Amino acid sequence: MRNPLRPRARVGLAAASALVVAAGLTACGAGSRTGAETAAQVDCPVEVDSPTTVNVLAYNSSAIDPYTNAMVRSCTQGDLTVEHEPIDFAGQTQRTTATLAGEEGTYDVLETYGYIIPQLAADESLVPLDDLVDTYGEEYGLDSLNEGMREAMSYDGSLYAIPMQAQMFLMAYRQDVFDELGLEPPTTFEELRQVSQAIQDAGDFEYPLALPWLASGDITTAYDAALGSLGVDYVDPETMEPNFDTPEAAQALEEMQSLVPFMDPQVTTFDQPAVQQQMYNGDAAIAIMFSGRMSDLANEENTQYAADFGFAPPPSVEADGPQFSALSVDGWSIPSNSAVDDDVLFQVIATSVSEDASEASLPAAYPARDGVADSSDSPIIEAASEAIDNAPPAEPFPWTAPISNETRPVIAEVVLGQTSVEDATARMQQIATDVLAQYS
Repeated sequence: MRNPLRPRARVGLAAASALVVAAGLTACGAGSRTGAETAAQVDCPVEVDSPTTVNVLAYNSSAIDPYTNAMVRSCTQGDLTVEHEPIDFAGQTQRTTATLAGEEGTYDVLETYGYIIPQLAADESLVPLDDLVDTYGEEYGLDSLNEGMREAMSYDGSLYAIPMQAQMFLMAYRQDVFDELGLEPPTTFEELRQVSQAIQDAGDFEYPLALPWLASGDITTAYDAALGSLGVDYVDPETMEPNFDTPEAAQALEEMQSLVPFMDPQVTTFDQPAVQQQMYNGDAAIAIMFSGRMSDLANEENTQYAADFGFAPPPSVEADGPQFSALSVDGWSIPSNSAVDDDVLFQVIATSVSEDASEASLPAAYPARDGVADSSDSPIIEAASEAIDNAPPAEPFPWTAPISNETRPVIAEVVLGQTSVEDATARMQQIATDVLAQYS
């Protein structure tokens, strides 16, 4: 696999509150309840001197469950017990905040993602893993984990999470509908509007396009994806000034507005499971969401249309620009306040990213272990391989999450027609300026 992440400059950061965790990038997927009994059984040579329980905090999804379950199934042996309670992403973020706030946490292993690593690392909430990699890296084959994904889980030169997999936006579409109408998968927003209009005009789909624009969460991920597709970040890394007063910031909102006529009027209440349900039910013909959601669409137990779906990279806002996408790398971190020995915890998480466990995650996940994705003939992985190099990575700064959190209602107001683009960008510029002032 090619290096999927383009490194960005890093700067010194003030300590960030763990409360910001809840404002991070929208979850790649949640809701799966895959049982540990179906997980890969892999070698877990870790030993303990006395009865030890390792509590794992990870949200459930088809992409994450194979790694969590491999950890639970393989390392529960002798005096060692690894436990995981099913939970959705909202519950995970709440419990992450709570467990990191105490002197001794409830959880010993945390599922984290690149978006929040700088915050938690700067706050010394996570254990740096470099010495443990030096000790156990060869035994667990960690050199085969993708360099770009390891970079995404690092801060200030140190590794703070073992990457397991990456997810990016993919587009799912009804191949049968496209074939019938003579349509091709759109590669730009202009083409997306055109094919949506053609499907709407054909009469079978009142709202052919389904996007997760939940006003309390996903909508900021969508805006950030649109802005990134136009080549702009929330904050200019050179001048450290917010970019919401740029033409691109206004255009990103206008492009989102342009898609509203093709989506259900309740779109700001839709998270990723709701978008999946639209596709399951045959209510929509096109969806764009994280790749970890796509294998569920192709499952015949979920929908009668499973065999009718095609998969492709998401479109760009403009031709030849980066994709309308977000790249999220998920991994395992050790909280600094765990009472369990770090060596034990590290070996448990290293077990979960073994080659066998990584292969078992296909096609729901895009594994961090180099070469594993290449062995899959899944159309989902094929689309993900094409998409990953063109997906803008998240901005690895502690102010990104609070800016996202505080601008979220403004973006929703624009989509709902409650405020103008001009007023919205002015308010967002001031919000971002105020947030940045806290880090000066």
